[in-house]
Amino acid sequence: MENGEFYKKYQEYILFNKNIIISGIFAFFGGAWFTQVFAQYNSNNFVNSLVTLSIEYGIYIPLFALFFYIDNRKKYIEHSTGKKDYGKIKNDIKKLVTAFSISEVIYSFAKITIHYELLQLRIVEPYQASMIGSLIAWVIFLVSINLSLKAVKLFRPK
Repeated sequence: MENGEFYKKYQEYILFNKNIIISGIFAFFGGAWFTQVFAQYNSNNFVNSLVTLSIEYGIYIPLFALFFYIDNRKKYIEHSTGKKDYGKIKNDIKKLVTAFSISEVIYSFAKITIHYELLQLRIVEPYQASMIGSLIAWVIFLVSINLSLKAVKLFRPK
């Protein structure tokens, strides 16, 4: 299979993962910065872990939604009428929510647990605890989200 054929066949998965990674990078650095600042004003490591996760989601979700929309907006236009296919949009949103729900629970549990434990051990700076927790949780998340996408059949084979 040539590179062009591979890309065409898996284009939707590639763009989806690109969007996750780009939005995740912004959330990663935003969370690392926030956890460091928060640690200067509050010594409760569990609260730090939870609030940092919330900040990361506040960055990640809107960015991912914007990038996903930009990459897929033409997909939801009915070619014969030129109008939006709201049935297709609704169906794909259900599939996305299902796939993300499972994967985000896994990510959140891993991120909070690792971040909290590293803060408790005091072997790294707070920003490092956030980064390490995020990196490990992201690897687990990327595997689970891609498996979930296959399970809900969000993307149709070409």
